Amino acid sequence: MTQHDNLHIGFVLEQALGHITHAKNLMTNVPRDVAITPYWVPVPFEVHGRAARVPLYKSNWTVRSGLRARRLLATLARETRLDVLFFHTQVPAVLCTDWIRRTPSVVSLDATPIQFDELGASYNHETGPAWLEQIKWKLNVDCFEAARHIVAWSTWTKDGLVKDYGVNPDKISIIAPGVTVSEWVVPDRYEGEARKGPVKILFVGGNLERKGGSLLVQAFRALKSLNVELHLVTRDKLASEPGLFVYNDVKPNSDILKKMYRACDIFCLPTFGDSMPMVLSEAGAAGLPLVSTRLAAIPDIVIDGQTGLLVPVGDVAALTEALRTLVEQPQLRRSLGVQAAQYVTEHFDSVNRTQELLDLLKHVAGGSWPLACPVDGKSHG
Repeated sequence: MTQHDNLHIGFVLEQALGHITHAKNLMTNVPRDVAITPYWVPVPFEVHGRAARVPLYKSNWTVRSGLRARRLLATLARETRLDVLFFHTQVPAVLCTDWIRRTPSVVSLDATPIQFDELGASYNHETGPAWLEQIKWKLNVDCFEAARHIVAWSTWTKDGLVKDYGVNPDKISIIAPGVTVSEWVVPDRYEGEARKGPVKILFVGGNLERKGGSLLVQAFRALKSLNVELHLVTRDKLASEPGLFVYNDVKPNSDILKKMYRACDIFCLPTFGDSMPMVLSEAGAAGLPLVSTRLAAIPDIVIDGQTGLLVPVGDVAALTEALRTLVEQPQLRRSLGVQAAQYVTEHFDSVNRTQELLDLLKHVAGGSWPLACPVDGKSHG
C-alpha cells in the first residue's frame, strides 16, 4: 500500500473523562481527510447488568476496556480490512498487544500509568501490591514495544515514557489534543472600551474538589471587596451566595457554556489532579487569561506570564494573589488573554492537530514515520 491509497484506520477510543471530548473532536475532524476511511471503536466506561456483578471486570477499567476493545475489534475485522490501528489511550491497548503486533498501530496517551499513579490521590486511585504493579508495568512495556509509534500529548508524557518505560524517544511524537478554535473564539472581546461591572471569574470542572473549585471559593471570598463574581460550572452541588453562581446542568460544548466564556473575564482551574485539561484550551481560544496550577502538562498551555499565571498546587494564598493581580490590572488581563488566544490557535487547534495525527498514521501505514518528532506542529531534530 502506498501513502496515496485510501487507508482503512480503526480508531479505538477510550470513553472516560476528558477522553470523550477528544474522541468527539477526532470523529468530527478525521472525515475531512478524504484519503482516510475511519472505523470508530468507542470503548465505553460504564458497566451494567450482569457484567456489573463480575468482581474484576466491574472494578478494573484496564481489564474491562481491554476485553471490550478485543471484542469490538474482532467484530470489525470480520467486516473490513484494517491498514492501521490507532488506540487512545493505552488503557484499552494493553490487552490488545497481539492486535498491535499484527496490524501497524499507534498508541496515544495523555499520561503514563506511573504518572497517573502519581496523580492518583485526586482521583481516589490507589496502587496495588508490588507484584500486581510489576505485571501492569510489564504489560505496558510490551504494548509500547509492539506499537509502531507512540503519540504523547505533552513533553511531560514523553519524558515519563522514556524514563519509566524505556521507550526510544525517536519513537514518540508529541501531538497535543485540541479544541475547534473557531467555535470558541471571541473576535471582538478586546475591541472598544473595557466592560463595566464586576470582574467575572469562570471555573469549569465536573468534580469540584479535584478540580480545585473549593479552593477557588476560598480565594473568591477573600476578594469580594474588589467587586468580583465567581461562576462555577460543575456537577457538584454548592449553595449560592452573593457574587457566587453555580451551574449544575451546563453540557460540554453547549451554546450556554460558550456564552459563559464570552461573558467572563478570567478563567481559573486550580486543579489538584489533571494531566492536560482541555477546558484550558477552550478558555484560551476564547481569549481569557488563564490561572491554573503548576502540574503535569498544564504549563504547556498556561505559560506563566504569557498566557496566564501559574500557582502551586493547593496554595490558596498564591491563588488569591494571582487572581487579585488580574482583577486589579485590566491591561494585564487583556495582554494575557490576547496571547492565550494566539497561542491556542497556533498550537491547540483540533483541526490542525488531527491532520498532524493523520499524516503520522499515513507514515506508519507506509512502513515509516518522521525521523524527527513533530511537536506542536513543528519538526524538531
